[in-house]
Amino acid sequence: MRTARTSWKTYTLGAAAVAALLSSTACDSGGTDNGKNPGVSGTPSASGAASPSGTTRPGGGGSTAPSQSAGDGSAKPGSGGGSSTAACNDNDLSIDTSGWRQDSGQHLLITATNFTDKACTLYHYPYVRFGTGIGAPVGAMESKPRAVATIGPKEKAYAGVFVFRAGQQTRTVTSFSLGYQDRAPDSNRDVAPLDIRLSDEVGSLTVGPDPRVTYWNTDLGAVEDFLFRSGNR
Repeated sequence: MRTARTSWKTYTLGAAAVAALLSSTACDSGGTDNGKNPGVSGTPSASGAASPSGTTRPGGGGSTAPSQSAGDGSAKPGSGGGSSTAACNDNDLSIDTSGWRQDSGQHLLITATNFTDKACTLYHYPYVRFGTGIGAPVGAMESKPRAVATIGPKEKAYAGVFVFRAGQQTRTVTSFSLGYQDRAPDSNRDVAPLDIRLSDEVGSLTVGPDPRVTYWNTDLGAVEDFLFRSGNR
């Protein structure tokens, strides 16, 4: 430590001597050599540090650095931006069921309403099981929405179920079980599902051997398009 301190003092004295020499030279020459002297050319850095405008940065103008603009709501999925929310669960949602007029009971609409004070996301498609709730859930239609179904307080998301096709062997049920997925596909498959009794409007369902469910969607019209498209029946 003592050696370092002595060296620092020696350097300071040398710098002072050099500064005095430069000052003397500038006075003798009338300052005409300032633009050629490397020691003097470094001085603008002090004035540059005093300017916070950032106008010398590419794309500059204003005091906002590019790294700040990258943290807005347009962050990429999984980047930690504001677009990520927790997965919805039984404690976040109320579930209602309904059908369509002149549909002969071939389709079921599941409506999930967020009754909490925070947003949550319904990922992928619901796990729907009819009857005892044992076995694999109903398969999914090719119906992926354009956006993840994130719903705020009092907002709704929808999933539709194609229940049976005319001429199929069927069975009658008055309830079904419902489960939710996390962000990772096919997650929570083994978590105990919630038993949902069909609404008075629906009463009972006639279920065929190969029902199908749509992905969650915040657009009811999109769900109806998937359900009633002939290729999905």
